[in-house]
Amino acid sequence: MILKSLSFFSQNVHKNKLFTDTILENNKNFDILFMQKLPWSVIHQILSSTSEKREDLIGTSHYPFWIMFARSANSNSNFLRVIAYINIKLTSLCFLMGKDIFNHCNINLISFFNRGTIYFIMNISSDDHQNTLKYLKNTEVNLNNVLIMIGNFNIRDND
Repeated sequence: MILKSLSFFSQNVHKNKLFTDTILENNKNFDILFMQKLPWSVIHQILSSTSEKREDLIGTSHYPFWIMFARSANSNSNFLRVIAYINIKLTSLCFLMGKDIFNHCNINLISFFNRGTIYFIMNISSDDHQNTLKYLKNTEVNLNNVLIMIGNFNIRDND
């Protein structure tokens, strides 16, 4: 498959499950959805390999029309703030997470191959103290072919 264009949609969903589900259900015409501040909840109880008690399986909205790209959360209290949903019609482009390039829970770097070239797309969410943006500034990475860097940057003017 060779693409000439991609359509993107980006939204901070403010941890609202209904809003998230509505976006996933009603925006199938987009190629890629970037979301920030997703709702996380217990989706199932699973058997534990280390204790007799069941453990909570934590997750967020998932739809069959989309392939979800997200890191694993470090703990139950440290949920991820960025996710990308790729339309299933694009599976032949071989999308991959770039965890080895940016090792930060609030940066979602995804690569794909098109017309003999590797391209990158980024979804970013920074907190009120701009910690993610400081990480980007202090990390030396030379990336060519970044198509889009989008997200919730939380840059406020003190005035």
